[in-house]
Amino acid sequence: MMRAARVLVVEDEKAIRLALKGLLGREGYEVELAATGERAIEEVRSETYDLVLTDLALGGGVSGLDVLKAAKEAFQETAVVMITAHGSEKVAVEAMKAGAEDYVPKPFDNDELRVLIRRALDRQRLERENRFLRERLQREYGFANLVGSGAAMKKVFETIQKVAPTDLSVMIRGESGTGKELVAQAIHDTSTRKNKPFVAVNCAAIHRELVESELFGHEKGAFTGADNRRLGRFEAADGGTIFLDEIGDMAPETQAKVLRVLEEKKLERVGSTRSLDVDVRVISATHRDLEAQVAQGGFREDLFYRLKVVALELPPLRERTEDVPALSGRFLKQLAERLGRPEKPLAPAALSRLAEHPWPGNVRELRNVLEQAAVLCSGTEIEESDLQLGASPILRLVTTGSPVIDAPGLSFVDAKRQTVERFERAFLLNALREHDGNISRTAQSIGMVRQSLQQKIRELNLRSEDWSHRADQATPSGEGDKSD
Repeated sequence: MMRAARVLVVEDEKAIRLALKGLLGREGYEVELAATGERAIEEVRSETYDLVLTDLALGGGVSGLDVLKAAKEAFQETAVVMITAHGSEKVAVEAMKAGAEDYVPKPFDNDELRVLIRRALDRQRLERENRFLRERLQREYGFANLVGSGAAMKKVFETIQKVAPTDLSVMIRGESGTGKELVAQAIHDTSTRKNKPFVAVNCAAIHRELVESELFGHEKGAFTGADNRRLGRFEAADGGTIFLDEIGDMAPETQAKVLRVLEEKKLERVGSTRSLDVDVRVISATHRDLEAQVAQGGFREDLFYRLKVVALELPPLRERTEDVPALSGRFLKQLAERLGRPEKPLAPAALSRLAEHPWPGNVRELRNVLEQAAVLCSGTEIEESDLQLGASPILRLVTTGSPVIDAPGLSFVDAKRQTVERFERAFLLNALREHDGNISRTAQSIGMVRQSLQQKIRELNLRSEDWSHRADQATPSGEGDKSD
């Protein structure tokens, strides 16, 4: 179940205060009381409330308008409803201009008040969901829905249909650019939670020092720069689905807190000792070998198995080339609609070339190649010569004549790690050279988040002289040697 909405009732008349607590408590709300404006301000500054119901005229030097201002300063998303005496409607209108959600005059009808508060909370929840929807739409994502006709993608569709109606945790695995977020969205959209928020978090794109604040929220003053209270992504996804992308990049200390949310359905904001109930479905994704990370102590085994109740493997594009024509048509149509230009089809030779390409960047790379070709080609049809397809680092590793693995007797895990590291090094050096070492352009071209690319450069100990045009051709070794 979703957590109950928290309501603060501010009323200096004891009988009305207690009556409101009983009325709202029977509606299922978690109700706190404040008899004075001073006490109410202390409450909103120390605790988070979904709604504050306050009398406009309070005894003492603090008015309902002061409570309204303090509530909005502490947490902008708090809904505030004013209770007004007869003849003070004009002041209530001013309060609404200052941020109040609505007002109700005394003597109020209980049914009217219940409807008003429910409506205010619904509007607040809708605004929150819309904000996260806008954030998601602002992220440039590949395609509107899943495309696939081969056996591998049919298996993906069948798994989505089976797992979506449940609340089981799903781990989506696949290379970067295969559409893991799209699959997570499809699971959410066909689940019983589809009318609740879908909140996506890229764990690799958040600075390590800020990831807990991003996931669990923080209280005002919890750390330098925390000028206001903030809801975390788990709390914002309450009742819906949270998608944790690149879960393998999550720090061990954060893994422990995520495990607690999964096991106890509770969290604590950074800087707070108060536990909050949350009800979220967790879908995670990774392109890493998490089993190897578990074996090496880099990822918690208990969290791994809690996340991997259902595993879903996404095939790379090079293993589903039968879908290249349909995906290409989808991308070109979307681009034409977005730019307001006529759609440019692919010439047969261009389509054949696309089907032959190994696509190390998968579907994301296909989209980027097609968008570039459609915008830059001068004819009415995209020719093979319009396609900017670089040589694949995978092919270079195979054709250099150098053995992929140098030392005999390695375990499978060590051999795989060595091979992956060599590939990553060769691929990134090639991409950085092509863009003169510009991190932002390189990240965009290979479908990575800028922060993730910077982190990977540090992990591989790549140096600027390694990708300088003055450097010799890079070898796919892990020792930083720049000679063949």
